[in-house]
Amino acid sequence: MPTFRTIRHVAHAPARMFDLVADVERYPEFLPFCKSLNVRRRSTDEAGIETVVAAMSVGYKAIQENFTSRVRLDRARLRIMAEYIDGPFSFLDNRWSFTPDTSKGPDGCAVEFYITYEFKSRMLQMVAGAVFDRIFRMFSEAFEARADAVYGKPPAV
Repeated sequence: MPTFRTIRHVAHAPARMFDLVADVERYPEFLPFCKSLNVRRRSTDEAGIETVVAAMSVGYKAIQENFTSRVRLDRARLRIMAEYIDGPFSFLDNRWSFTPDTSKGPDGCAVEFYITYEFKSRMLQMVAGAVFDRIFRMFSEAFEARADAVYGKPPAV
């Protein structure tokens, strides 16, 4: 099963980065290949963990796919977990974590992004598999650029 994991060190506070990634409705504004995103349901459990069920449309040239996922926003632990519900995958697991890290500044953090997936279609797996590593790197860069745009580009350390 293809897996991608990266840790990016950014100059923005962990809570701010959590908020930026948790703001799924804004993804079409800055995330490459994200054509639309509709929140279908939102709830908060007794532990304070918010759950969002969202449908996303992604596309590049002739390839257009839609999928639905359940996103759990654990603000207390600064973790985001997404589970696949429906669409072109047979499996999808996506996780984010945000931990303090002063390597990029006094309020910086390490943003860890992890995803493992498998498409139902062997053809789509072959086509996407060749470019997904590059696409996930683009996603990581897009979130960092979005943080700089929303919170201001921090001075160099």
